[in-house]
Amino acid sequence: MESTLMYLIIFLFVLLLGVNIYFRIKVIRAFNLLKNQRIQFDASLVFQKEKLQNEVLKKYPTQADTILSFARYLKYSISMAIVLIALITLFGGVLMYYRQHG
Repeated sequence: MESTLMYLIIFLFVLLLGVNIYFRIKVIRAFNLLKNQRIQFDASLVFQKEKLQNEVLKKYPTQADTILSFARYLKYSISMAIVLIALITLFGGVLMYYRQHG
């Protein structure tokens, strides 16, 4: 049981790590597109959709898709990092429990 659990944890960790790396690459590509087009805005606006639309998208209407993609990928990347940390902690606790009681 312990070895099966260990392999499942390793598989899930690698899978989540791969998804996280995928979204980070997407964030970097979108950021480079914005940087090359000299589009600048406050990073806190990424998490405030209404302000992002009112301030940034009105200023750069032709690049709205790129800006929204950057914001979406950044949010996904942060969410995946949080999930990854939580799962590592949870799986570590489960493994410690099984090693002590199993």
